[in-house]
Amino acid sequence: MKYRSFALMLAILALAFLAAPGAMAATKATPKPRVILTLPKVPLMSWFDVEVNRLGQVVRVKNGKWSNDAAFNHHTYGNVLQMWIRKPNGSATVGMFRVTYNYNPKTHDISRSIKLLYAGGSWGNDRGAANDMMDKAKARAKTPQKLPSFNKIVHPTPHPTKRP
Repeated sequence: MKYRSFALMLAILALAFLAAPGAMAATKATPKPRVILTLPKVPLMSWFDVEVNRLGQVVRVKNGKWSNDAAFNHHTYGNVLQMWIRKPNGSATVGMFRVTYNYNPKTHDISRSIKLLYAGGSWGNDRGAANDMMDKAKARAKTPQKLPSFNKIVHPTPHPTKRP
């Protein structure tokens, strides 16, 4: 008997939603906005000359060449600052390397190539760029940031001179 009343209640609810399409639409969740990613339609290339320490960490970017696409530039520059350049056996060479990024618009792949320009340098014992960035971020998080006064940020809304 309990199951019949439950089934009857479900049937009544189903009929109510079928009879009132507006009620059904009102109960639907609003769709979330989608981010539309547009990929470049032309080949892109950028390169960076980086100093690598004895551990294989990139210490700094000495120079480079940007592409015409700002998003690609940010992507590749951020990648090169966090890079480790090591040999297959795990050892590293202190030196200047050229890291080149090429974007293929047909496959949407980014290829990366690394070439040793010269071995040696005075930066062999320097800290990696990624370690420095993390230390700076941690130090900023520890120091309390004084926010500006709310009244300085928000200005009073002007009132209209005539009523609509």
